[in-house]
Amino acid sequence: MNTTELIQAFASIFGQEPDATFFSPGRINLIGEHTDYNGGHVFPAAITLGTYGAARKRDDQTLRFYSGNFEDLGIIEVALSDLVFKKEDNWTNYPKGVLKFLQEAGHIIDFGMDVYVFGNIPNGSGLSSSASLELLIGIMAEELFDLKLERLDLVKIGKLTENEFIGVNSGIMDQFAIGMGADQKAIYLDTNTLEYDLVPLDLGDNVVVIMNTNKRRELADSKYNERRAECEKAVEELQVALDIQTLGELDEATFDEYAYLIKDANRLKRARHAVSENQRTLRAKEALVAGDLDKFGRLVNASHVSLEHDYEVTGIELDTLAHTAWEQEGVLGARMTGAGFGGCGIAIVNKDKVETFTENVGRLYTETIGYAPAFYIAEIAGGSRVLSRK
Repeated sequence: MNTTELIQAFASIFGQEPDATFFSPGRINLIGEHTDYNGGHVFPAAITLGTYGAARKRDDQTLRFYSGNFEDLGIIEVALSDLVFKKEDNWTNYPKGVLKFLQEAGHIIDFGMDVYVFGNIPNGSGLSSSASLELLIGIMAEELFDLKLERLDLVKIGKLTENEFIGVNSGIMDQFAIGMGADQKAIYLDTNTLEYDLVPLDLGDNVVVIMNTNKRRELADSKYNERRAECEKAVEELQVALDIQTLGELDEATFDEYAYLIKDANRLKRARHAVSENQRTLRAKEALVAGDLDKFGRLVNASHVSLEHDYEVTGIELDTLAHTAWEQEGVLGARMTGAGFGGCGIAIVNKDKVETFTENVGRLYTETIGYAPAFYIAEIAGGSRVLSRK
């Protein structure tokens, strides 16, 4: 969607032109899954799929929201004084949460807004459409109300919205990748300290192919919060002998030595994934920087194996995609990405083999699952930004 189309779409709904237009990306995670709320490392990148927006400041206290993705819902009106979660307000609960927490942080938002959004992230795909929307609303408020915001503060407000307002106990990775993304770079982030490196994503003759299961995934309703609780309980059990706050503080040797303290077989597996995945992410970054793409690909495969068997968040759709991808010519590695339970996988594929790859994986997936997957090339792009001003 270009700026002209955005302005026209806004004007056709709200009757006048917007003050500014915006874009907020989605994200993929190369490796480091379910480590962000376990105090480990993640390795995400912002992509060119995302959420477009246009907004205009009003001279009253009314917020009016319209989504080009949910046209049947029409304009949803909310009073600025009524920023509370209401199921019937549908997708606008995300913007409401962001505005509420911006106000609570002391930022003056004293007028309403007209807001148009349109996203091309497939719905429920696990490419983080909710964090994309949160950061989009954040930069709209920043622009229209001239807020003095550090980008990291906005990232934290996005996470707060997800945790406290929507009720998903997620970590900071999604908002961080979307807010801090950079062109052609992946973000190697320590979720404990929020220290990060921007690592050039040089995949040589390979591209990242997003493989969408086309099975919708609802995070709040999934086992996501349950997995987090299992890991937190495992930390409590390990704290009997170890001075740790998160599983991300452990290397595999230390975990191995003290694993006997974990009293439940499932919790043991969940914790083992969190520890081993964190170490894999560290090695994957080193392999990428050293240009050892074969090793990077094998670590990506190993990540999926751990998510399938120890963390148990994949399911037949994601497993079919990953296992089928591993058998194709020109594939360095493949894994699920995101929270799991449906959504997307990624594969690192030789440019010349992409067409054969999507044909073969698509056919075998359809035969197994009964409906077709979708494929996109993930182009790595910058973070949330203003596109144009009036």
